[in-house]
Amino acid sequence: MQPLGYWCPVLHAHLPFVRHPELPQFMEEEWLFEAITETYVPLILVLDGLLAEGVDYRLTMTLSPPLLAMLRDELLVSRYNHHIDKLVDLADQEALRTAREQPEFAATARFYHDEFRRIRHCFRETYGSDLVRAFRKHLEAGKLEVITCGATHGFLPLMDDVPEAVRAQVLIARDYHHECFGRDPEGIWLPECGYMPGVERFLEEAGIRYSFLEAHGLTEAHPRPSWGVHAPILSPGGVAFLGRDMESSRQVWSAEVGYPGDYDYREFYKDIGWELPMEHVADFFGDGLRRNIGIKYHRVTGQVGLADKQPYDRGRAVEKAAMHAGHFMDKRIEQIRGLAAHMDRPPIVMSPYDAELYGHWWFEGPDFLNFLFRKLHYDQHVIRPITAPEYLAMFPECEVAQPPMCTWGAHGYAEVWLNPGNDWIYPHLSMAAERMVELAARHPHALGLERRALNQAARELLLAQSSDWAFIMKTNTTVEYAKKRTRDHVARFTYLYRALTGEVMLEEPIVRELEDKDNIFPNLDYRVYSPR
Repeated sequence: MQPLGYWCPVLHAHLPFVRHPELPQFMEEEWLFEAITETYVPLILVLDGLLAEGVDYRLTMTLSPPLLAMLRDELLVSRYNHHIDKLVDLADQEALRTAREQPEFAATARFYHDEFRRIRHCFRETYGSDLVRAFRKHLEAGKLEVITCGATHGFLPLMDDVPEAVRAQVLIARDYHHECFGRDPEGIWLPECGYMPGVERFLEEAGIRYSFLEAHGLTEAHPRPSWGVHAPILSPGGVAFLGRDMESSRQVWSAEVGYPGDYDYREFYKDIGWELPMEHVADFFGDGLRRNIGIKYHRVTGQVGLADKQPYDRGRAVEKAAMHAGHFMDKRIEQIRGLAAHMDRPPIVMSPYDAELYGHWWFEGPDFLNFLFRKLHYDQHVIRPITAPEYLAMFPECEVAQPPMCTWGAHGYAEVWLNPGNDWIYPHLSMAAERMVELAARHPHALGLERRALNQAARELLLAQSSDWAFIMKTNTTVEYAKKRTRDHVARFTYLYRALTGEVMLEEPIVRELEDKDNIFPNLDYRVYSPR
C-alpha cells in the first residue's frame, strides 16, 4: 500500500579526532569510548535486531571522517577494549556492592552487569572490534544510508576566503568514505549544517547529490518553496536539499517538551564517578580527576536537585520509551495527513539529530528507535521511513530555489563559531590555508621526505580547522584543550611550511613524529590543494 507520506530520520555521528599516543591515558579520548559504549554499539544492536527480524527500517547516518578514522585506529581500538573490560569488572563489583549496601540500586547494577557484557560481545566477538564493518553491513543491506561530512568537520562558511580549503574538506571526505565503505557517498552533512551559496560546485565535483539544511535554509530560500521543508528543493548549483522539520525535532530534543526530560528516564548528571570513594573507581582516573564513568543509578525524577533524585527503574523507563515511540508515530501520522491534503506529492518529514543524543545523553534513545521502527512497520500504513535517495528517485522533480547562508547553531547563523571567545583563530587558519595552497603550487611533483612533509602539512591544517575547537571555546567546556589543539596544529603546520620553503631544515625525525601523532588520512594527497 502506498503511504501518504514519509519520515526521514537522520543521525549525525561525529567526534573530533583525539589521539594521544604519547600518554597511556588521556581524558578526551574517553569521548570516543563513551560514544561507542552508549551510542554506537547500542544503535548497532538495535539495527541488528531489526534486520534479523525483517523489520523494514530506514535510517540515515553521518559517519564523519574523523570518527571513522578513530574507529579504525589500532591504538584507540586497543584502548577501548581495555576500557570496556574495566567497565565490565566495575559492574561486577557494583552488583555485589549494591546487593550488600544499597539494595535499592541492586537491580540497576545487575542491568549494567549484563549490558556491558552485551556491548563488549557485540564490539569484540560479533564485529571483531571493527564498528565500520558493522555499519557497512547495514549499508549493504539497503537499510542504512551512510553519508559523509567535511574531512575534519571544518565550518565551511568561515573558510570560503580560500576556496581550495573548502574543496579539500569535501574531496578528502569523499575519498576517505570510499576507502571505508567501498563506494562514494551520495550525500553529505555539511559541518554544523553550515551552508553557504556556491558550495555546490565542490559538492558536484565530489559527486554529492544531496544534503540537509536547517529549516530556514528552505523557508527563507528564494523563491520561497511551495511546500516549505516538506519537499526537497534543488539549488541553482544542482544539489538537492532537505530541510529540518522543527515539530518532529522538538519532540525529541527540546529541554521543555522533549521526551528525554521525562521523569522516568535515566538522570545523566548523577554518576558513580562523582559519588563512590576514589579507591572504588581509581582505575578510571589515571590523572586523579573525577568524571562520569557511565554507571548511573537515578532517574530524572523532576525539577529537583541531584541529591533528591530517585532510584532508576529500568523496566519503567523502557515502558515509557515504548509509549513515547507510539506518541511520536501518532503525531507524524497526524502531521502527514494534514500535509498530504494540500501537496502535489507525498510529504517528507526530515528529522535530524546528533547521534549521541540517542544513548549518551538520552539513555533510552536506542530503545525509543527500536520501538518506533517496529511500530511503523507493524502498526500502520500511513507513513513509511525513507532515505533521501529513495525519495528523490520516486519524486525527482524539485522546485529550484537558492538557500541563504544558514546553520543549525544558535540563532541559525555563525555566532557559535565566530564570537569574541574564538575569533582569534581565524586569521591563523586563513593564513595556513593560503600557505597550503602555495605549497601545493610550488611542489607539484614532490617525492620522498618532501612529499611526506607536504602531506603532513595538509593533515595539520585539516585538524586545526575542526569546528569542534571553536565550539568548545564558545560552550566553555574543555576550553584549554581546544585552544591547545588549535595552537599545536598551527605551530606544526608552520614548522613544515618554513622547512618546505627553505627557511629552516626539514628534519625527518620531526616529520616522522608528527606522522605518528597526527596520523589521520594515511592516503591523503596534498595536491588536493592545488589551485584551480
